[in-house]
Amino acid sequence: MSNPIVNRSLKQGVQAARTQAPAAVSADQLQQMYDAPAARPMTIDDVLMKTVISFGVLLLGAVVGWFVPMLALPAVIVALVIGLVIAFKREPSKGLVLAYSGIEGIALGGISGIFNAIYPGIVTQAVLATLSVFAVCFALYKFRIVRVSSGFMKFLMFAVAGYAVFSIVNFVFSLATGTSGARGIDITIMGVTMPLGILISGVAVILAALTLITDFQSIEAGIRQRVPEKYSWLFAFSLMTSLVWLYIEILRILSYLRGGD
Repeated sequence: MSNPIVNRSLKQGVQAARTQAPAAVSADQLQQMYDAPAARPMTIDDVLMKTVISFGVLLLGAVVGWFVPMLALPAVIVALVIGLVIAFKREPSKGLVLAYSGIEGIALGGISGIFNAIYPGIVTQAVLATLSVFAVCFALYKFRIVRVSSGFMKFLMFAVAGYAVFSIVNFVFSLATGTSGARGIDITIMGVTMPLGILISGVAVILAALTLITDFQSIEAGIRQRVPEKYSWLFAFSLMTSLVWLYIEILRILSYLRGGD
């Protein structure tokens, strides 16, 4: 899968749905297993509700970050740590997903506030553009115009991982040098000079859009294979991270077009 979180949650959910009683159990254990309520399978409503809740918490955090932008950098670091914990944790955790949503919201609000102070109105443009891309991706998937093969999913996973490594390295280099790193390098294409960051973020927008489509496809597969309802938190988390990534890259492109580096 392009999104390791979705891939893991789908596999673990399917495994949980197919788990059977061991061959040798005592009579009491067998009775307890019989009396225990069966795990309810996930539905699209579960994913939608968890996604709405997660985004609600994210927006609350964004309000805090907007008015206290100095919290953005530490929030980015904390959100990254929590995100990694969620990605490698064996069982879904509602508390961790909501904690990530709130802290990621603080980071997003702080970054948005800084960009909007430099380029008034840019946040509104980025939000509208993000929603538009989301709607197009959903329509392409809903009407079966685009489907992603397993081979392409693997390629996309490596592409996203490569971009993540580049972003972390460039981020650390930018902090150490006080520059924009590779993104701030000017390049000339067909006589037009532009920051390399426009091309980098353009590629990232495409990757994020494709990741959204694979999210939709994985959610549908999870529902079809009757994964337990608790895994809807991980699918919601994945959707949220894809949309946040898409928004950040669109915000960057708009800043470049308005003269930023």
